[in-house]
Amino acid sequence: MKSTDLGTHRLALDPALASDLRARLRQDPQAGVQQAARQFEGMLLHLMLKSMRDASAGDGLLDSEQSRFFTAIGDQQMAQDLAAQAPLGFAALIEKQLARQTTANQEVAATSPLDALQQSLLSRYAQTAPTRALPPPGAGAARPVATPTAASSPAATASAATPFVDRVWPHALEAARLTGVPAHFLVAQAALETGWGKHEIKAADGSPSFNLFGIKAGSRWSGPSVEVPTTEVVNGQAQTVRARFRAYGSYAEAFRDYARLLSDNPRFAGVIGQQDGTQFARSLQQAGYATDPGYAGKLARIINGTALRQALAA
Repeated sequence: MKSTDLGTHRLALDPALASDLRARLRQDPQAGVQQAARQFEGMLLHLMLKSMRDASAGDGLLDSEQSRFFTAIGDQQMAQDLAAQAPLGFAALIEKQLARQTTANQEVAATSPLDALQQSLLSRYAQTAPTRALPPPGAGAARPVATPTAASSPAATASAATPFVDRVWPHALEAARLTGVPAHFLVAQAALETGWGKHEIKAADGSPSFNLFGIKAGSRWSGPSVEVPTTEVVNGQAQTVRARFRAYGSYAEAFRDYARLLSDNPRFAGVIGQQDGTQFARSLQQAGYATDPGYAGKLARIINGTALRQALAA
């Protein structure tokens, strides 16, 4: 297979694409850098297509959440194919940037330039992502997953957000590769669930659970757990109950488990690969991730807010 073949005619959401690219970077750094540059040109083209879609009225008879979801996937695939078959020249500029960061150490070359550029692009995307008005939440039946009482207001300053983002960002990048969801979306959700890390779930002795996403320990969970008070909204009324939540040995374990939850549970099929922050938040709530009727709005405000954007830039 030629170096230019990697990623061509492959599904844009293929979870093996990133691992194949990393293998190519280790085996042939120069060819790997070229392919990484092409993939990032595809990301830029996808953002251009997304902006054009956002500018359209979208009031046709077939317009729906489902049609917009599959249209976004189609645009992502189109952008990847355009970058491979009709490049606009961005890839050459990106390749130069990556080449300057490449060192003699091939392992470093296989990770640092790619991750650094991905972080830069995601930060730029966060700066340009539009904030959309959410419809008023309606009262409904209780959701099967509760939002811990530790979750606080989405408002935060960049100085408070930056230390938390620094701690979790590498693990968010890895989870992003597994789910196709931008890393800063995952960081935003962890920030909402833990109040930017200030109110993480802890055991009775004060030891950390590293549970950043409020994932409960159901009957299928065989690992350690902690029991804490949590707030659930039942029939429109907030109630405080005690519930068991999963406990992990590190933030890395927490992000991997969350990635598995999204990837393995068909209920979250509409979340996987989601590239729009507001729609990501809506999809989570529609899938029953939390009982809080305002969960999607709070998460969308963090994703599109200045605190996260400035923390990523820092």
